[in-house]
Amino acid sequence: MRWHSNRLSTVLLAVCATLATAQGPQPAAVRARDLGVPFDGTPGPLNAITDVAGVTVGATTLIRGEGALKTGEGPVRTGVTVILPRGTSSNDPVYAGWFSLNGNGEMTGTTWVEESGFLEGPVALTNTHSVGTVRDSMIAWGLKHDALKQPWSLPVVAETWDGWLNDINGFHVKPDDVFAALDSAKGGPVAEGNTGGGTGMVCYGFKGGTGTASRVLSASDGGYTVGVLVQCNCGRRPQLIIAGVPVGKEIPQGAPYAEVTSPVWPSLAPPGSETQGDVGSIIIVVATDAPLLPHQLKRLARRAALGLARTGSTSGNGSGDIFIAFSTANPHADAEPGPNTIKVVSNERISPLFSATVEATEEAIVNAMVGAKTMTGIDGHTVNALPHDQLKEVLKKYRR
Repeated sequence: MRWHSNRLSTVLLAVCATLATAQGPQPAAVRARDLGVPFDGTPGPLNAITDVAGVTVGATTLIRGEGALKTGEGPVRTGVTVILPRGTSSNDPVYAGWFSLNGNGEMTGTTWVEESGFLEGPVALTNTHSVGTVRDSMIAWGLKHDALKQPWSLPVVAETWDGWLNDINGFHVKPDDVFAALDSAKGGPVAEGNTGGGTGMVCYGFKGGTGTASRVLSASDGGYTVGVLVQCNCGRRPQLIIAGVPVGKEIPQGAPYAEVTSPVWPSLAPPGSETQGDVGSIIIVVATDAPLLPHQLKRLARRAALGLARTGSTSGNGSGDIFIAFSTANPHADAEPGPNTIKVVSNERISPLFSATVEATEEAIVNAMVGAKTMTGIDGHTVNALPHDQLKEVLKKYRR
């Protein structure tokens, strides 16, 4: 028995050493600007939604199993991402507005955002069939942390469909995963690509997922910051445009799944398919420190559609393209009993914020693809990452 115990100890130590190595320092993530992709506007220090002071982001990524789909077991390629406008230490609501470019998707809680003008808590992003679990878990987390503004809660949870790579009907996102994402939310750099709710997503026939970017306005335009985070799962390969270049048409290879139907739903081809058209979705979250009213934030949310269009999407029938914008300015705007004094940017000065939203949205989508890695999921379905070297060659070809 002693020999076996010593042998087991040796094996465990070896395993721990392997895990420690795997979790050690990793090379810096490559982003679109690192590849020379030219974008308009001036990014913030992190070029992320967390450049807006107070905004924090957390994520739980679930990657388990491989091979044939066994519903309830896997393979699992999914997760949840949360964005907290004022971090975990404040339940002070923020002014917000939302917009649906195409409604083949879900963003819960938006009727109250529309009615009240406020976002009362985090925004969460996950897969289509985990919206209910995430919503309920956010309420439970709020109760645990005494973070609910009202005696009731209508969380904002949005989704995109990851069923080409993930056992989406296995309901693998659990309450503990949502708690972990919320508890881990922080400022600083935001992981991109195959992370959080974006883990199993496909964008323009390449691996998609989570992406972020920001813009800082000039002092003459107010010096405000606009940050964007996307969960992108939209578009067809021939549509993809990067910096005005038809990248999708120049890199058509590496998408053998584009004409293949799903063994689970034979009539449904995967995201980016030329058979079924655009069956993906995109969720866009816009944050700013500019003092804007709810109707102005709805205007900002609409402009995210123009950033999406710059990357080539036409928001096809099967695409759920839903956007929300919020402002961290005007704290305690709903304080009782009121009336409350607030600041607001005039409509005549809002256009630079529109431009910043368009620019940051475009870059966030490209960052999601550049940051993503090739992934194989259920039944051996493989989605290839956007090849960095080929992207640089195509940009050079078009003198970009």
